[in-house]
This record gives sequence, C-alpha cells and structure tokens, in this order.
Amino acid sequence: MILGRYFEDMCAQMYYRGKMFGFVHLYNGQEAVSTGFIKLLKQQDSVVSTYRDHVHALSKGVPARAVMSELFGRTTGCCRGQGGSMHMFSKKHNLLGGFAFIGEGIPVATGAAFTSKYRREVLKEADCDHVTVAFFGDGTANNGQFFECLNMAALWKLPIVFVVENNLWAIGMSHLRATSVPEIWKKGPAFGMPGVHVDGMDVLKVREVAMEAITRARRGEGPTLVECETYRFRGHSLADPDELRDPSEKAHYATRDPITALKKYMFDNNMASEAELKAIEKKIDELVEEAVEFADSSPHPPRTQLLENVFADPKGFGIGPDGKYRCEDPKFTQGTAHV
Repeated sequence: MILGRYFEDMCAQMYYRGKMFGFVHLYNGQEAVSTGFIKLLKQQDSVVSTYRDHVHALSKGVPARAVMSELFGRTTGCCRGQGGSMHMFSKKHNLLGGFAFIGEGIPVATGAAFTSKYRREVLKEADCDHVTVAFFGDGTANNGQFFECLNMAALWKLPIVFVVENNLWAIGMSHLRATSVPEIWKKGPAFGMPGVHVDGMDVLKVREVAMEAITRARRGEGPTLVECETYRFRGHSLADPDELRDPSEKAHYATRDPITALKKYMFDNNMASEAELKAIEKKIDELVEEAVEFADSSPHPPRTQLLENVFADPKGFGIGPDGKYRCEDPKFTQGTAHV
C-alpha cells in the first residue's frame, strides 16, 4: 500500500511538471482494495482494471519502473509507451488492462474466466484453476455490460470475482443520486451468486472477504460480487479541481486512511516498530525515485512504432510490392511513401 501511495504522489508531481500527458487518475485512498485482493492471487491469475490502474499493475507485480516509463510514454514502459496511464497491460503478469471506458473491461474479464474453465473442463488441464478478478467503480454498476456478465458468469459458474470499488462518486455524480438501489452487493444474489459488502478502507477485512471469494472461485463454485466501500483522496483525475465533494466528507474519510489504520493495528499488536516501518518507507521512496530516473532517461518510441499493434500484421501497415514491411521504409512515416 505504501508503494501505491508513494507512486501515485510522485505521478502527481511528474504530471504537473509536464512529464505525463492526457488524463491521469490516481488511486490514493483505495490502496486496501488492490492489496487485499491482488496479493492473494497467483501469477497465472488474471486482473482486469479500469482507467485508475497504476496501483493494480504494481500489486500484480509489474515493476515500478515499467509502470512509470509507460506513464512517461517511453519504450521501456510495460506497453512500450503506447498505452499510457489508462491502458496498463502485461502479458507476463496476466494484467489484461487498463480500460479507459467504464464497463468495457468486465466482458474481457468474463472471457478470461471462461478460458480458465474451458481449459480445465474441455481441454482437461487439471491444474488450470486460474481465477480472474475484475475491478470497476460504482458508476459502472449501472451499465448493461455489468449485468450481462453477471448473468453469464453465474450461468456458467465461471471462476471470477467482480470487485466494485465504490468510492461514492462517479466523476462528479454522487452514487446515492444515481442509483435506485445503492447497495451494489445486492445485485449478486439477483443473479444467483453471493453478494458481499466490505469496508474498503480496512485491508484486513478486504483480505478476509477476498480470500473466501477467490478460494470459492478456484474450487469451481462460481463467481462472487464484492462491494468495497472506499474513497479517493484526490479528484477524479489530476485535471479535476475536486470542487463538487463536500469538504467535511473529504475530511471524514481522510481520518480513515487505510495506511494509517494498518500502521495503528501493527503498533497495537506489536507486529512492527516505528523504525521498521520508517525503513520500509525509505526503501520505497528510493524505489519510486529510481523509477522516475529510469523513465526519464529512457528513449521515446520511434515514429514507425505508431503503426505497430494496430492491424493483424504485427509490424504495422502491411507488406509492400517488394515483399518488405512498409513501416520499415524510412519515408513511410514522413507521408511521402506510396501506401
């Protein structure tokens, strides 16, 4: 959780210094959800995120320097600089995205869960007990894709956990004003799956609920819908002045900081000393600083890379009459070559 918080704070600094471009959505305040769920997963398990995906990527094991480089738009990023803030992806870590539009990651996650079930039951891969965790926000829970995938996952008993990170605000729309039944977890039983509500500011409570849901999915007992009630400490994005939320509401949730709460729990139960936690914080601070230095010194993508990963041809825009990839023609991206 400390890594996520320090990383996001550094992102804010780098954004305002002009090192990052576009929309950048930070995860401050919601770290207990990512840590509580993803740290229980195996590498083969899949995670599908939203546009607020930096910390999900870090929790899944993507190196901080690869995430920061992606944010800087450099070739050393986890998507070679082509994804940016909202499209983190790592095949190695089974991080399937980063999706900029709300709801679009849920069908992908459902498909990943179907793949696991198909490999186990049809292809007879007995050791394939992989689980998928789909993260999304409260605003997404009113979209059609959400309900369609709940139905399909329950019908086929897919190994998936649907995690609603209910931070109470969909950009500037209060959850209570936008949803006829605010208790999102109740939508689970309507489709024949367990629905659970948990305090998303308490990492230990999140972990307890996550363990049960993930274990259930791994046993082949089907999906679970988990609503984690949490709060983001910053605006919707770094371009948001955050003037719509009541200051008293923000102050209230600031007192429930999940990192501060865990520290207090550890001190009260003699699990760690202040010196030990300070040492961890110093180590993470150095890690984040190194990630920035690495990203800033990494090269920008070449212009020819613009054409890659767009069409089925892995190198770009097809093969020319001479049998060579058109994107390798130095004149191509200058707009002077024949297409």
